[in-house]
Amino acid sequence: MRARSPSVRRAVQHPARIVPIAFLCAIAVGTLLLALPVSRQGPDGAPLITALFTATSAVCVTGLVGVDTPTYWSDFGHGVILALIQVGGFGIMTMATLLSVLVSRRLGLRGRLIAQAETRTLALGDVRAVLGRIAVAILACETAVAVLLAARFWIGYDYPLGRALWYGLFHAVSAFNNAGFALYTDNLIGFVGDAWICLPIAAAVIVGGIGFPVLMELRREWRQPAAWSVHTRITVWGTLVLLVAGFGVMLGFEWGNPGTYGPLGVAEKILAAFFQGTMPRTAGFNNADYGAMSLETITATNVLMFIGGGSAGTAGGIKVTTFFLLAYVIWSEVKGESDVVVGRRRITDEAQRQALTVALLGVGVITAGTMALIYFTDHLRYDQALFESISAFATVGLSMNITHTLPEPAQLVLVALMFVGRVGTITVASALALRGRPRLYRYPKERPIVG
Repeated sequence: MRARSPSVRRAVQHPARIVPIAFLCAIAVGTLLLALPVSRQGPDGAPLITALFTATSAVCVTGLVGVDTPTYWSDFGHGVILALIQVGGFGIMTMATLLSVLVSRRLGLRGRLIAQAETRTLALGDVRAVLGRIAVAILACETAVAVLLAARFWIGYDYPLGRALWYGLFHAVSAFNNAGFALYTDNLIGFVGDAWICLPIAAAVIVGGIGFPVLMELRREWRQPAAWSVHTRITVWGTLVLLVAGFGVMLGFEWGNPGTYGPLGVAEKILAAFFQGTMPRTAGFNNADYGAMSLETITATNVLMFIGGGSAGTAGGIKVTTFFLLAYVIWSEVKGESDVVVGRRRITDEAQRQALTVALLGVGVITAGTMALIYFTDHLRYDQALFESISAFATVGLSMNITHTLPEPAQLVLVALMFVGRVGTITVASALALRGRPRLYRYPKERPIVG
């Protein structure tokens, strides 16, 4: 057999192809396992579309479910889902981090993201150390949250110790990986006023979604914000802005809503608003019925879901850095400045074009997905289809209680959106950066009329 040429091997091994292939393999294995009779409660195995939908949602750490997770799947099925969440979350972080290293090396920006988060001289030979630190960070956070949750289930709700440990572990892993899977039919609505459940889960969502490069840089230089990289500055301050915005939206628009937070006390309303305001970034836990929320809350949630969390983490969306970088671009254009400056650092034209490309591709994918959902489903309103599409693309997992009512073609649309949303942004960003090369000639300028 004729050996492959070096160019063909490089094309196959290109990170922009490795990432989606790896995720497809994980989804395929998860689908086969969930389709086994042992994975479902009852004598028969799950239908292929149900197994595929759940496996995709778990590997892409989304949280959308077409069936009731606690009653439909067996203990073995729950274990498979948990393993898929962990593999998806760990794989996303490691692959995104390694791609950052590779991109930095290719572009001559040694240390822009991962290098600045670890050491000032990190090279590809330090990959093992990077992966080790990622694993330690994941296990440490998940263990701490699991212990807190298990103690609460055991002491506060009289769960048997074994069940308390399992529930604590499952929800800790689901939270840190921003998955949103829960072992309760109503998700976490039953714990809306329990701070010992809500706060650890919210903390895990924030830490997991902020991104590994930022976590490592904060670990070293959290007392010196002036020394932070541009990426860390945008991510940290942008995350705080979005958390405050989410809290304000939930508290303001749902305060008197009788279907959500209206019947709660003041302290419970504040806790519930903080918890739910965190979830659009991008974990699918919910402590209230989104089908009963106001249109204002749904609209604001759409925006928060689309933005998502930090790069090289477990969150989805177009990412905080992409959104706020574009905001800086707009602000600079409004002020008539030729350079986009963040923290006394000039942002390259390549980074601006990449951010614009990722954002506009996201808009295009969501628009196509919304139209497809409406086409395949005759009972969906536009706001429901849009919410479901953004939730799937941004790998959030929130729903207005319509996922289980969708026909199979519509569920396949959501499968595609979850896959593209989780893998696509990483792939597109890395492909754009890795394909960047200098051009030896330039065409004459011409300025079209804009606006």
